[in-house]
Amino acid sequence: MRIKEVIVVEGKDDISAVKRAVDAEVIATGGMGITEETLRKIEEAGKRSGVVILTDPDYPGEKIRQIVNQRVGSCKHAYLTQKQARCKFTGKIGVEYAEPEIIREALLAAKVQQHSQEDLYTMEDLLQWGLTGSAKGGQRRARLGEILGIGKTNAKQFLRRLNSFGVPRQEIEEGLAQMEGLEWL
Repeated sequence: MRIKEVIVVEGKDDISAVKRAVDAEVIATGGMGITEETLRKIEEAGKRSGVVILTDPDYPGEKIRQIVNQRVGSCKHAYLTQKQARCKFTGKIGVEYAEPEIIREALLAAKVQQHSQEDLYTMEDLLQWGLTGSAKGGQRRARLGEILGIGKTNAKQFLRRLNSFGVPRQEIEEGLAQMEGLEWL
């Protein structure tokens, strides 16, 4: 199942759990230490493709949910019960302990949009734009990611974000022109 919206979770173990369940772009807040930079990235994701919040069923998870929802607005909410998110061995609670099927069910209950279209961009596009395959590819991706508001990533993740967010080709070309110091006509 491929999800169109970006899923917001608390930590990297939650990212792994969600990626075992679905094909989706996932952003971790870093727990209660959520930064302004992360909030901006989530806000941009909300504008481009929508946001689904899937946090732990506990007080910090609810607090993070409130912070993100207040900042982004119009988020979808996926919920797990404490029983669904409980580790069988330690008794700890978290998204990272939920079975893939339980995560899929929670996302479907949140009325996520499944991604139906083919990818807009390929690795060939990144090569053509000088965003990979050269010594300056990483710097160029970082700068374009800043311009587009999709963040700094490796080439594979950058391509995934362009496709997940549905960034229009014209916007990418304008960003590339801006990087080159050219005025876009």
